[in-house]
Amino acid sequence: MPLLPRRFERIQGVLNRRMENLTVLLEHVDKPHNLSAILRSCDAVGVLDAHVVSLPGRARTFNDTAKGSQKWVSLHPQEGTPTALTRLRDQGFRIFGTHLGVNALDYRQCDFTGPTAFVLGAEKWGLAEATANGVDQALFIPMIGMVQSLNVSVAAAILLFEALRQRQAAGLLPTQGEGVAPERYRRLLVEWAYPQVAAWCRREGRPYPALTAEGEIAEELPRTLRLRC
Repeated sequence: MPLLPRRFERIQGVLNRRMENLTVLLEHVDKPHNLSAILRSCDAVGVLDAHVVSLPGRARTFNDTAKGSQKWVSLHPQEGTPTALTRLRDQGFRIFGTHLGVNALDYRQCDFTGPTAFVLGAEKWGLAEATANGVDQALFIPMIGMVQSLNVSVAAAILLFEALRQRQAAGLLPTQGEGVAPERYRRLLVEWAYPQVAAWCRREGRPYPALTAEGEIAEELPRTLRLRC
């Protein structure tokens, strides 16, 4: 069945607003509910990539909380937090970690309009000491109740939506795909619109097909493959 034009418009509209320069790094956040909820928030604000460092032997699984958001946010497993921090920093990210330290700032005092990575740990024990010491800026979310911590997925949502608010106020939100590198944009558009075609191309070691402005595949493909599209 061919891709309906309104479906392609929806996919392209979402991709047009994605941001490569806003991300999260999750340290040992392995509970399916929390991981799923964070990816759902990432999708909601336009995050394209998320990163995770899992405990040894822990499989990354999702539950209904994700609402399928794991299909639209690329989750990148990392071998360890120090390596992940180095990679993010090399890519130009400023790294903010949720940690109640003497130098921590109220998150509302921080600038998230530039390349921003939020590092969050499992709510039971937070960030590892080495991780907390390795961020560029520690931050906290003020609370006035008896409990002085939030569920990690709630904390992630607060920070991500603050970054979205700041960028919207500064006129920095992408609207036409400028938040994603052009070649990656073209690749993702095919993968999102035609996942089976993209998988076939990867198996065959061939380039992805071009798409027309209406979202149709602009070249001949095997009939059996077209029938599955």
